[in-house]
Amino acid sequence: MLQTSSSNSSRQTGLRALWRRRGLGAWLLWPFSLLYGALQGWNARRMRQGQQSAGLPVIVVGNVIAGGAGKTPVTQAVVAHLKARGWRPGIISRGYGRQTSDCREALADSPASAVGDEPALLSRSTGVPVFVAAQRLEAVRALRRKYPQVNVIVSDDGLQHLALARDVELCVFNDEGLGNGFLLPAGPLREPWPRPVTATLYAGRPPEPQGQAPVFALQRQLAASARNGRGESRPLADFAGQKVEAVAAVARPESFFAMLTACGIAPTATQALPDHYDFESFSRKLEKDQPLICTEKDAVKLWRNHPEAWAVPLELQLPQAFWELLDAKLAAVCARGGAA
Repeated sequence: MLQTSSSNSSRQTGLRALWRRRGLGAWLLWPFSLLYGALQGWNARRMRQGQQSAGLPVIVVGNVIAGGAGKTPVTQAVVAHLKARGWRPGIISRGYGRQTSDCREALADSPASAVGDEPALLSRSTGVPVFVAAQRLEAVRALRRKYPQVNVIVSDDGLQHLALARDVELCVFNDEGLGNGFLLPAGPLREPWPRPVTATLYAGRPPEPQGQAPVFALQRQLAASARNGRGESRPLADFAGQKVEAVAAVARPESFFAMLTACGIAPTATQALPDHYDFESFSRKLEKDQPLICTEKDAVKLWRNHPEAWAVPLELQLPQAFWELLDAKLAAVCARGGAA
């Protein structure tokens, strides 16, 4: 199998390896973690003192570890549930990786360079209003001005953006959990854990320690069909036994490749690229007539020059008890007549 991994992706992998255990490298960086923790604590107190309400119920989907934890699929699932329950949700995000700095709407056809790849994907996949801004409250206000019918806000990321008051906090963990439990840069933690949240969602083993919040396991799997940039759909099973190329520019590309393998697809060539890679310099390893398979997030940028790429959505399942908890929290917000 042909494999390609950029230097940036290799550095990410090296950091993740360092963060898995309390080895020599982690202990050498530990004094800097103390400084980071002091600055993080000061900033959190400052934001809490100036915290402002959105005027609507706010659900924050975030994490406490650096790198991808699978927040966006959870956001997609939460929005789908809210719509099914009769809510009219809107989404806000910082728009990580974009080349702009203003507050703007992310549309289904917005370039990732203008709004970020995840907001563009969320707009395309959910069909609800999506706004991006560094200050989440600014995004909320712009969204409400244009879409006054929206009655609940879902923040994709923003667990540490405490300037915006929130009613529900969902903390997502991937299968690496807390790693070595150190704060950045000696470990993966953005803030000390455990910390109060509404619920903890995890793939793989649950994080230790867990804190007081209910803990729910989530299941992820690839969808049964893929779609290309020309609007065509194809069963994922069709690619089994074929000579295919797979590319992933996400925090953990090897997870995507492993999921393909679990579906009976053994890529002839793989390319593991840095998270949020722009694909401007991307070149294929196989001939263009050979299938190219990518993640749904990567398709937002890849389809611009490679509409032949087949994007495979990630499907997520959460237990009914989680949805009942979310519904109860929102009912309580409505009963007290507003938002946090």
